[in-house]
Amino acid sequence: MHTLDGPERHVLFLNWRDTRNPEGGGSEVYVERIAEELIAHGHRATLLCASHPGAPRDETTESGLRVLRRGGRHTVYLRAALLYLAGLAGFGPLRARSLGRPDLIVDVCNGLPFLSPLWARCTIVILVHHVHREQWPVVLGAFGARIGWWIESSFAPRIYRRCRYVTVSAATRDELALLGVDPGRVTVVYNGTPELTPDTAPRTPHPSLLVLCRLVPHKRVEIALETVAQLAAEFPTLRLTVAGQGWWETQLRNLVDTLGISDRVHFAGFVSESEKHELLCSAWVALTPSLKEGWGLTIVEAGAVCTPTVAFRDAGGVTEAIVAGETGLLAHDTADFVAQVRSLLADDVFRHDMGKAAQSHAAGFTWSASGNRFADLVRAVTDDGPRPAAGYRTP
Repeated sequence: MHTLDGPERHVLFLNWRDTRNPEGGGSEVYVERIAEELIAHGHRATLLCASHPGAPRDETTESGLRVLRRGGRHTVYLRAALLYLAGLAGFGPLRARSLGRPDLIVDVCNGLPFLSPLWARCTIVILVHHVHREQWPVVLGAFGARIGWWIESSFAPRIYRRCRYVTVSAATRDELALLGVDPGRVTVVYNGTPELTPDTAPRTPHPSLLVLCRLVPHKRVEIALETVAQLAAEFPTLRLTVAGQGWWETQLRNLVDTLGISDRVHFAGFVSESEKHELLCSAWVALTPSLKEGWGLTIVEAGAVCTPTVAFRDAGGVTEAIVAGETGLLAHDTADFVAQVRSLLADDVFRHDMGKAAQSHAAGFTWSASGNRFADLVRAVTDDGPRPAAGYRTP
């Protein structure tokens, strides 16, 4: 248990999803683990996110994190502002009591921010996992992409110009600098890695690959499927497990049929933490074909159980989650991706040595260390008490 090295602060996290959301991913894991670490440091933490079927409206987790679910995927942004302003004005007693008055808001930007500097009268930190330049066209098409990119690249930096930034990799800090955000205003707080036991499940007796992600277009699971198709003749017993769920699953299943690899691919759907652990342990190689990642949490989780990962060199934070050529392999294009996977499947010694190096690398990233760094930031930005809506200005 950590000790509180300053006054207790109430930290409000604004995120569009939580880890119980069917579309939740690494971003949500990061937010909730950091919140739990801040609670361990003696602070209070609340998460305001979108509601979803099967989840209670209000919930307090075992760690003490209070989760408030309001609105939907798009309306949660407006609901956050209204709920905060209701408490500030002192009317709507039930709503005001449910939220309270935070000392610090952590505004999580997953492409679209909550624009909290426009309506909040407290210290604000904006958390950006990665810049979405490449993802906007994939998700929204040409017209929507122009709007989304304008908000992220021009409008948001202006709104948050006096706020402190947090990101999960130096790669994202560099990308933010290209948008005009002074690197001196950006604190890098890496993801931690849960304590995983490598021998929880044995390796499969046959060559096996694992993709663990949300099933959405920008994760590019298609590349993993194409890899299996191209390597099938060379590795007749090769199998791929796709763990995760999402609205793009039908298209992926159709591609499996088109490629003629339905007997080689298993869609596992949503998996529990224990099931995920077993899959990571049993796979020979993990694949992260994603277009962009702020960090690549599953890469380090795989490394923790001696499973190396193949990803793309231009996919952002994965270049820090992987030490290229030592703990995993980074590809330049799809053909190179297939070649890198082949090299790991074909050489048992190479794969084993890389897995052991990946485990050593993963050991350097702990949630405790990340929590300590975030707690230092909380103390630094709130030492002088609440600030006006313009947010925090770096000295």
